[in-house]
Amino acid sequence: MTQIEFKDALVFTGGGTGGHYFPAVALAEGAQARWSHLPVAFVGAIRGIEGIKLPQSQWPHLLFDVEGFLGRSPLKMTRAAWKLWRGKTKLKALWKKQRPKAVIGTGGYGAAPALLAARDLGIPYFLHESNAAPGELVRRLARGAKRVWCGMEAVMPLLPGADCLTVGTPIRASFLREFTKVKDLKAPFQLLVLGGSGGARAINDALLIAAPPLLERFEDWTILHQAGSRDFDRLRDVSRHERHHLVPFIEAMDEAMEASSLVVSRAGASTCAELKAAGRGAILIPMPNSAHDHQKKNAQALGLENRAVLVSQQANLADHIEAHVESHMATPYARIKLGKTPERNRAVELCLDDLAKGLGES
Repeated sequence: MTQIEFKDALVFTGGGTGGHYFPAVALAEGAQARWSHLPVAFVGAIRGIEGIKLPQSQWPHLLFDVEGFLGRSPLKMTRAAWKLWRGKTKLKALWKKQRPKAVIGTGGYGAAPALLAARDLGIPYFLHESNAAPGELVRRLARGAKRVWCGMEAVMPLLPGADCLTVGTPIRASFLREFTKVKDLKAPFQLLVLGGSGGARAINDALLIAAPPLLERFEDWTILHQAGSRDFDRLRDVSRHERHHLVPFIEAMDEAMEASSLVVSRAGASTCAELKAAGRGAILIPMPNSAHDHQKKNAQALGLENRAVLVSQQANLADHIEAHVESHMATPYARIKLGKTPERNRAVELCLDDLAKGLGES
């Protein structure tokens, strides 16, 4: 970890899952390129994806032992509240000496210490909500934010009293380029399966059942399957087809998506935004216990644009995945129609333009 300089810094915070962490990285990349004179730092949680990725990066960062609240027992909620108070108190003491210029939060429990400390100290803070329904932290802090950037217009009525601006969902710099169109891909074709950055057991287990008959039926296809770090060790030695490649995490996601003719995934907002930028169609399986059912709403939004097919997590999930994937493997027209033309993503640009106005930066 490089030395942390918080004085006049832009502090980015968001994590727990890739859907919160990667938009924060995208905004930080853009801010660093635009304002080289301003320090950039991250604050997050030890247990989130940022607890793995930030120590591997050059971003100055501070990680706290904090936990989520939702769906937990009273005892665990009490413990989580204590850890949050402790993290917030430490940050407040630090920021009274080294006051950041602004705090930018993208949601997730890992963002709570920094955002609450900023609110208590009167430090300007900005929020980004990627999903069609706001997370609990964003909902509670939205009114006090200098601006809430929304990934979708549908979330704005759910944040009464907040100063909202619809911008889309920030995606990493690697996705801000031209992509090969699905119709121009040649055999062997690739099915990309994203079991989540942390793991999505239902999808992972279903693919192990669905993959062998699909790959036997379509000899010019392969499967690249991100199982997530949690599930990879459990599944790495399970018997599978020789063209079914299992990995814990895909670092160059833009390259993996560009090489793929079809994607099977959860419906996190970041993934949905990256699919649109890459022009890739998907079979989306929303996480059934996502807060306020936001993943289902994300998938429905892509479905209305004819960019995705929504499949509910249900009994015999493997059969449902196999049926939908087979129809697109067998018919080039179906997957080309679902892929659509790659759509330029301007979310980082729009957020930073608005941030500049709010902070008086050029």
